Amino acid sequence: MAHPSPLVSVVVPVLDEATVLPRLVEAVEEAAAPTGCRLELVLVNDGSTDGSGSVMDFLARENPHRRVVHLSRNFGHQAAIQAGLRVASGDAVVVMDADLQDDPAGLADMIARWREGYQVVYAIRVGRKEGLVKRALFHLFYRLLSSVSSTPIPCDAGNFGLLDRRVVTILDGLPEVRRYLPGLRAWTGFRQVGIPVERGERYDGRPRVSWLGLARLAQEAVFSFSAVPLTIFYAIAGIAILAFLSLAGFTLYHKLFTGLAIPGWTSIITTACFFGGLNALGIGILGEYVLRIWDQVRARPAWVVDRTVNVPENAWRRPGDG
Repeated sequence: MAHPSPLVSVVVPVLDEATVLPRLVEAVEEAAAPTGCRLELVLVNDGSTDGSGSVMDFLARENPHRRVVHLSRNFGHQAAIQAGLRVASGDAVVVMDADLQDDPAGLADMIARWREGYQVVYAIRVGRKEGLVKRALFHLFYRLLSSVSSTPIPCDAGNFGLLDRRVVTILDGLPEVRRYLPGLRAWTGFRQVGIPVERGERYDGRPRVSWLGLARLAQEAVFSFSAVPLTIFYAIAGIAILAFLSLAGFTLYHKLFTGLAIPGWTSIITTACFFGGLNALGIGILGEYVLRIWDQVRARPAWVVDRTVNVPENAWRRPGDG
């Protein structure tokens, strides 16, 4: 008896993408067809308000292999991905965005490398279409993250990538509440390879993630995979001590030898402000790590499901559940 062709799940978090969803689904299915794999499409509605939910329901009614998960509100991109990974049942799972910046044509190359034995295949973004400032900031961020992370994280690799079922099971079993998928994907280890995929232009030219949102994602990545912010404070403390010794030496020299020391409050205020700023910085850095501990201890779910379409009840069972 011939073995059935492998099942590949494609997880797509969706936020206000109603106009592009039919084109996206068609492009994904066309890209997967030549691979000979069976396809399961998992669309996660992350609190859309533009009618995306209705479009997703319609697409699911057309094909039972299209699964839809409606979250109760907007929980964020990473949470929506996590919900999609929980539902996906494929032998391999591909994560991609809904805005066509992740080129569906890259699916064939990812599946081919997976068949060669790689458990993780990630897209290396090339040919970005954003403005010069945003491209420069992305370039700087990925290299900064790679240099400070305790886990080697590939540069220019976002969420778009393929995960073997074994990797998905490990990620789904992690207790972490606040997640950064590219970092966790690298942390799992196994055989990993990157393939260049041209970064497309948004179909409507209107980004869904604000500058503040991008800054928060960058902060999440750094604090989740590096203790460097804490160690930097040691360096700052050392600089503060040197500044203090220099000021003290300067003052004592003029007091004891030249008699030019002028009583006043300027040096006192300056020094007090300097050390006060350092203390505030240290408290802020410590607070970021304490906040992550608090989020983890209270263990609120990262997402809440409102309803689903074409999703069996047992899809929500976690690894190790009876």
